[in-house]
Amino acid sequence: MTNRTGRRRLPAFAAGLATAAMALGFTALPAGAAPPVPDVDLVAVGDSYTAGVGAGSFIAPFPCLQTNGGYVDVLKALPIVDDVVSNEACAGALLVDGPSDVIPSVMEQIAALSASEGLSGRTELVTITAGANDLDFTTPLAICATSTLFDCAQAVQAAQTQFPVIQANLVDALTAIHKAAPRATIVVFGYPLLFNPEGGPALLTPEAQMLVNTGTAALNEVISDAVDIANAEAKANAVYVDVTDEFADHAINSLTGASWINFNPQVPFAPENFHPNAAGHNAYADALVDEVNLQAIARR
Repeated sequence: MTNRTGRRRLPAFAAGLATAAMALGFTALPAGAAPPVPDVDLVAVGDSYTAGVGAGSFIAPFPCLQTNGGYVDVLKALPIVDDVVSNEACAGALLVDGPSDVIPSVMEQIAALSASEGLSGRTELVTITAGANDLDFTTPLAICATSTLFDCAQAVQAAQTQFPVIQANLVDALTAIHKAAPRATIVVFGYPLLFNPEGGPALLTPEAQMLVNTGTAALNEVISDAVDIANAEAKANAVYVDVTDEFADHAINSLTGASWINFNPQVPFAPENFHPNAAGHNAYADALVDEVNLQAIARR
């Protein structure tokens, strides 16, 4: 239809849509412009595994030690992940600090991110590793490496007395993350089994290796249960990601594949020991990509 000037008039329906679009602030893309590419806003909190320890050189000073090349950096390099990533994880972090602790706890990391809006309604993905420091995992390791099998068993069992508190604190952490970032999928990683008792020589006897692996598996179960509780009680949208299968042939003393876990027997308790190396951090990132559909959670 044309008016008296010869100009074509928009049908009433189309004109109404155009008016509504302008009122809502929508504008047409410039000619030839590509539509916006969806991406995932990623935030990370937790302990040394999320801080990247074992993957590269230290880049952040005490009290919040981090290294480059960790699984968070691997995820950041994915095209679908926004290149601005907030990683507040610190080596040695507990879920909740005691009065004399100087390393920011996981709860303190979450609080700081919430205050700065690093965690917000725009956040689509949060990753976390936590729990091992809360049971002082290095103490059973040291006892199992230097004392009798009986002492090793006692040390592993004593560490497990902390499980109820760890579980409750982790539920609180996941609830706090969800409150600050209600749209986010929260990926909660477990820990790899460090040893292959049927493998080559290691710091521990095969029997002690089995005890330590049993303790790690029990901690992973506590973490998985915390995810279930947080989802049931707070609808936290959390996902537990088990990495034991990925590391099954890549333990410290594996005979069937290259180790993905750092261990220097000359310095048995160096900070990098018992942490994933670069290949191990890549395995963590791969496990997340296998579990979470990043395309589905990306903001459009």
